Order: sequence, then C-alpha cells, then structure tokens
Amino acid sequence: MPRSVNHVASRNRRKKIMSLTRGNFGGRANVWTVAKNTWEKGLQYAYRDRRNKKRNFRALWIQRINAAARLEGLSYSQLMGALKKAGIVINRKVLADLAVNQPKAFQAIVASAKKSVG
Repeated sequence: MPRSVNHVASRNRRKKIMSLTRGNFGGRANVWTVAKNTWEKGLQYAYRDRRNKKRNFRALWIQRINAAARLEGLSYSQLMGALKKAGIVINRKVLADLAVNQPKAFQAIVASAKKSVG
C-alpha cells in the first residue's frame, strides 16, 4: 500500500511561506529552504524590533526634552528632578510633544517646576 503524505496541506504550507517572501532578492524568494530561513529570520527581527522601537522612541523623547530644557536654562536631569519635587506627573512622550509643538505650554511647565523647587 502506498504511503499517504497529504501533499495538498504541505504544498499549501509551502506556498503560503513562498508568497510571504515574494520580493526578496534571488534565492531568498524562490528557493524553498532559503525562503523559509529568510521568513523565520524576519519573524525574529520583527519580535526584537518591536521592543527596540520602544527604546528608540524613549531616547528620542529624552533628546527633545533635553534640547527644550536647555533653552530654559536647565539640563534634562535637573528638569526631571524639579518636576518630581514639584509633584508634576507628566510622561516623557507628552512632555516631548509639548516641547516640540507647544513651546509656550512647555515653558509654563518648566516655570512652575522651577518656582516650586526654589
């Protein structure tokens, strides 16, 4: 009796991965083993970079806050310490957005932080 291998399912599985690697260069798009490795590695990069994206955005926010704080005569760390002492709870994302898009509001926050510290 011949061996049953369910070729329909295995072919569909391969076709799905081959369609996901369409657009890659050379064998990475049309050789099954290379395409499968490319697809798996892409998933690893995606997993890693979803976490790195958060890290990169936080670094960007800190740079923007620092640049705006220095225009007000404070460093980033001095500003964050003053905000904490003043009891002003505002996250870095919002603070960076204010620094870029609403400089007057940022200046008001910095002034209130400076005033409460002394």
